[in-house]
Amino acid sequence: MSTLIDVHADNTASEVQVRSQPTPSAPAILAAEDIQKLLPHRYPFALVDRIIEYVPGERAVGIKNVTFNEPHFQGHFPGRPIMPGVLIVEAMAQVGGVVLTQMADMEGGLFLFAGIDKVRFRRPVVPGDQLVMTVELLCVKRRRFGKMQGRAEVNGQIAAEGELMFSLVTD
Repeated sequence: MSTLIDVHADNTASEVQVRSQPTPSAPAILAAEDIQKLLPHRYPFALVDRIIEYVPGERAVGIKNVTFNEPHFQGHFPGRPIMPGVLIVEAMAQVGGVVLTQMADMEGGLFLFAGIDKVRFRRPVVPGDQLVMTVELLCVKRRRFGKMQGRAEVNGQIAAEGELMFSLVTD
């Protein structure tokens, strides 16, 4: 199991302090390089830039900076770029993956989507937006299945929300 630690400029380490209210300017608890150590996703499918809040076994808050040069904007839609809803859901799932990969007895495998329920899109996400995704663990069954509630916001407005189900696939 990975441990989250904060390494200071003087090379001393301490446990990460969890913030109760994430802010867009909050420092990263996990930077992109740290997230890559936990999740298999790579460009162009790595959709989480940093984790700004983390409560082990409960929840994580991640940031996705939406930029115009992302490949999906070439065709979705020319002249009016909108982030595809499936990628918003995938970004929420990747934040959820950070929570799941850090849980005891859940290591050594790959988490895959097992289902999505009650997903609703409330506002478009466009280049220049900062997507703030909060994902909370609802339950784990037989250490193989997880269910999470995800919410993606831009400037405090809900962009998407829904339930995400995962299945652990072991080697």
